[in-house]
Amino acid sequence: MRRVRYAVASSLDGFIAGPSGEFDWIIPNPERDFTQISSRYDTALIGRRTFDLMRTHGKPTVTGMKNYIFSRTLTRAAVPKSSILSDSPERTVAELRTAPDTGKDIWLFGGGELFRTLIAARLIDEIELAVIPVLLGSGIPLLPAASRVALTLTRHKLYKNGTVSLTYSIAS
Repeated sequence: MRRVRYAVASSLDGFIAGPSGEFDWIIPNPERDFTQISSRYDTALIGRRTFDLMRTHGKPTVTGMKNYIFSRTLTRAAVPKSSILSDSPERTVAELRTAPDTGKDIWLFGGGELFRTLIAARLIDEIELAVIPVLLGSGIPLLPAASRVALTLTRHKLYKNGTVSLTYSIAS
């Protein structure tokens, strides 16, 4: 079965983006090889708000991956031709997890609401959180209100720039 991993950056006070969706606070980390990190995935799951933000910045999809965009309001004409539009994240992700294994994981690329929906449905296998040493004070929360989910720390690393990487599996 394919694994769904939520790999995301968060401020120390728990925001994945600033109040207007800005992410300029995410400091570059030369110790992390993003090409290697993204090579673990062949599928990206993108919520509507993240898609809108990506589109604003001229990059509406994750290059080199099959993109699934989840929205109840977008139309097929609003998304790139190579993307798949779905209004049922639970059904779509359950099908992706059980599809023939490609040897690569599925990346929950964004955002918080989609994460909440999938974690509640027990469709997330791992959370990889890069905690950036900044306090934003407000913004888009890492996790909007949700039910309790137990986690098990599987890896951690402190980087020279002060970023802490924490990887958790979902406890059974």
